[in-house]
Amino acid sequence: MLAFAVIVSPSSWPRAVSSAFAAAVFAFLDVVDVLLCFVYGFLDAVFEDSPVSCYCHGSHSAAALDDDDEVSDTLYHRRSALRDALMGLVRGRSGGSPETETERRKGRSPRWSDCGCDSCRAWQRHDDGRLHFVANQPPPPPNDGAVTTTQQSGEEDAIFIHGFTSSSSFWATVFRESSILNNCRMLAVDLLGFGKSPKPANCMYRLKDHVEMIERSLIDPLNLSSFHLVSHSMGCIIALALAAKHPERVRSITLIAPPYFGACEEKASQVALKRLAEKKLWPPLQFGSAVMSWYEHIGRTVCFLVCKNHLLWERLFRLITGKRDVDFLLGDLTKHTHHSAWHTMHNVICGGAMLQDRNLEAVEAAGVPVQVIHGGDDQVVPAECGRHLKAKLPGAELRLMEGCDHKTVVFGRERGFAEELRAFWSASHQNKQLAASASGWAG
Repeated sequence: MLAFAVIVSPSSWPRAVSSAFAAAVFAFLDVVDVLLCFVYGFLDAVFEDSPVSCYCHGSHSAAALDDDDEVSDTLYHRRSALRDALMGLVRGRSGGSPETETERRKGRSPRWSDCGCDSCRAWQRHDDGRLHFVANQPPPPPNDGAVTTTQQSGEEDAIFIHGFTSSSSFWATVFRESSILNNCRMLAVDLLGFGKSPKPANCMYRLKDHVEMIERSLIDPLNLSSFHLVSHSMGCIIALALAAKHPERVRSITLIAPPYFGACEEKASQVALKRLAEKKLWPPLQFGSAVMSWYEHIGRTVCFLVCKNHLLWERLFRLITGKRDVDFLLGDLTKHTHHSAWHTMHNVICGGAMLQDRNLEAVEAAGVPVQVIHGGDDQVVPAECGRHLKAKLPGAELRLMEGCDHKTVVFGRERGFAEELRAFWSASHQNKQLAASASGWAG
């Protein structure tokens, strides 16, 4: 009796009621997602010549997923007892076999549920197989005839990589402080599947797909022999993979709010999914992350209502606010397809978590300078991620910005952020020169 009283004590009621309500909501979403599986299966068969299969019937085991392939197990294994039971009944009655990855790659762009406006389809008309990027050139030197090459003495390059459901616009306000970094050519890229870059439906949007597209679009055509990397959130995973592949070219890495969790017994991909998209009703951003990450078909419905009809929502926004332009943060939320966002979420954020330790070891072995900047009030990627990364990479600089969250760690302090970049790049250059001098003396 005493034990029962303790369990249902008044102080524990609010938490118990909240947990029960959350469990009921997500159980309801499990049922809805299974029903939508049939709806989209029928509509895709009607409207698409080569439908892209969903992952509801996937039977890939963890052992069957090769790390080198970089396809995350979270695409197939998102544990929910109710959902698994319902899909088990469906599989038992249908008797269908899951499609292979080769079959899954047959789909074309755009899909019937994607936006087909001129802006969203522009990449198809002008697609040269490369990403869209924005370049902020340093001011030209005085025309005294002393320098005649296109690459001026002392000029540096920096590649800026945005986070999830964002674009190169994220860095626009930082670029306005270019006078602080007046000897640097800044290159902000739209990642594959986002912004104005290509969004093919026959792509798995793996970590290596993103890295290879940056190589093909910036590094190779611009002949970047050395460059700094600046990245935010999910972009940090891509930046580390790029640096591990080209350690001799990377002069420094700045990681802003990197999603990194320390080692534990559970698989890293599952840890990333549970920590970054935990099934919680509050705050709203957390609930949205959970819905879009755990429920493939509900997420596609959200993209169908929001992304496909973004022109309507933008007109309503202008009408209500009286503004001529839509805030770029809101606009970026629609500049992707569900296929690109879903696969990037799982194959980069979750699947990339399994590769981060390997990439960090390569960066440390190459002696690439790293600084980590994290908001102390970050509710999207908790500040403990920055601390875990610092523990894994002891030589990295860690800056915890109290009072800053996932966005304001950059926004509202652009000038200070640019000054931090300048100081870090300068210190990295000096340390490299000292290391080279010491190596020369030792030789």
